Amino acid sequence: MEVRPALTCVLFSVFLWTGDAQHSVPDSVLNCCEGDVLFLLDSSGSVASYEFFRMVDFLKELLLPFSLGPDQVRVGLLQVGTEPHLEFSFDTYSSQDGLQTALGRAKQLKGDTNTVDALLMARNQVLKQGVPGGARPDLPRVLVWLTDGVDPGEVQEPMARLREEGVAVLVVSTGHGNYKVLREAVSPPAEEHLFFVDIDDINIISEDLRNAIIEIIRAERLQVKSVTSTTAQLEWRPVLAGTGYYEIQFGPIRSGQTGGPVSPGTSPGTGLGPFQRITRSGDASSAMLTGLRPDTTYTVTLTPKANLEFLNSLHTTFKTQPVNPPQPEVQTLSTVSVSESSTNSVRVSWGPLLPHLIQGYTLEYSALPTGPLRVVSVSNRQDSTVLTGLQPDTQYLVTVSARQASGRERAMTVKVCTQEVLPALSDLQLQTVGNESVQLRWKGSHDGLRGYWVTWERGQSQRSTLYLPPNRLSTTLNHVPSRARVCVSPVYRTARGEGLCCTA
Repeated sequence: MEVRPALTCVLFSVFLWTGDAQHSVPDSVLNCCEGDVLFLLDSSGSVASYEFFRMVDFLKELLLPFSLGPDQVRVGLLQVGTEPHLEFSFDTYSSQDGLQTALGRAKQLKGDTNTVDALLMARNQVLKQGVPGGARPDLPRVLVWLTDGVDPGEVQEPMARLREEGVAVLVVSTGHGNYKVLREAVSPPAEEHLFFVDIDDINIISEDLRNAIIEIIRAERLQVKSVTSTTAQLEWRPVLAGTGYYEIQFGPIRSGQTGGPVSPGTSPGTGLGPFQRITRSGDASSAMLTGLRPDTTYTVTLTPKANLEFLNSLHTTFKTQPVNPPQPEVQTLSTVSVSESSTNSVRVSWGPLLPHLIQGYTLEYSALPTGPLRVVSVSNRQDSTVLTGLQPDTQYLVTVSARQASGRERAMTVKVCTQEVLPALSDLQLQTVGNESVQLRWKGSHDGLRGYWVTWERGQSQRSTLYLPPNRLSTTLNHVPSRARVCVSPVYRTARGEGLCCTA
């Protein structure tokens, strides 16, 4: 039975494009946003050419409704291969015609999936303002990673640095991949920023991914920065032009509440005080929230108040820091190795063995590129297990996860290969056809057969060899001395199979 990690299921509505695609979306998408969006596109050899062009077409459809320009949305594209390649930077295109043409010209790199080096280049684009074509200061920055999920490398640390420095990370995976690695890569909430979709159905997530990007780079945005255990800095884009005032309401989210404005005079949770209300003048663009409780999730509502027009309220949530910072994670899983590989099984080992810290281990494995995912759980006192029922001559992706008693998990991924089936030769016959000449006949017809290897003795310490194609089932040998030993072995892709020998 196929078992998959627990994922939030989302029913997507199919978004059909007719005629001019830009007119198929609400007008609110046009001129809606201001920010820089960098797409990290897996262009390595693990991605089939068909999948690569499907992802490029998906990007063209995804970006078509946006207004581009120095004061609106800017887009960059970075391809992942053996050496990362910046297809174009943020300041290259300010019109849809130029952007769409550039996407259509993109060529697949092939090679290795060197995502870590690509992330270093991406960091230069979205963080270092001195780099030509880099991101703009004081504007939201988004990294959208499109990957087939196969062997992304050690991306956890560079992704964490990007998130810590204010970059919103979204991920689209078209393969199985390592769910834990991808979930840890995205910015919260993961349910809105992590997408798993088959490559043939990728267009059904266009609207949801576009909305997720818009939510981050919408021009009238509300941001929370410099959060401590008791304070938080609230920042917004001024919309009152110095007239009227801003009303700010904030308070802890009660149990089961998902965010939004807090009702006046109510206590959001047991033991927590009522919401607070402060105001700022119409020319303000920030406010410091004080008197907060540590390790608590808050909801904030900003309402612009003007006499002549109605302006929408903005909402956001944030969580204060705990009083005591969390302890560093113990390296409970540092090595994963493979041994005892056969045609249908392989032994996977891991370490170190720390039963006092680990509750158990989970192994997730599937055949590459698109095999079903299977899951095996073992006790905290095992440091190896044998995976059985595998396909011969097949590459598998295996993820080992250590479940700590603290609730944390540590996972490592390794590729394993099963052995090729090597059927033996059957029914070798030898017949004398002349002076020192013999005729050989044999039977052999198997999938994967590459040919036959014939050897025979020609005298003391002398041997002769002959290689024959797989469609040859007989041959005649000359100058074979009496009582010479003649052998025929089948040859496969990875090794020789068991042969047969006869005496002349």
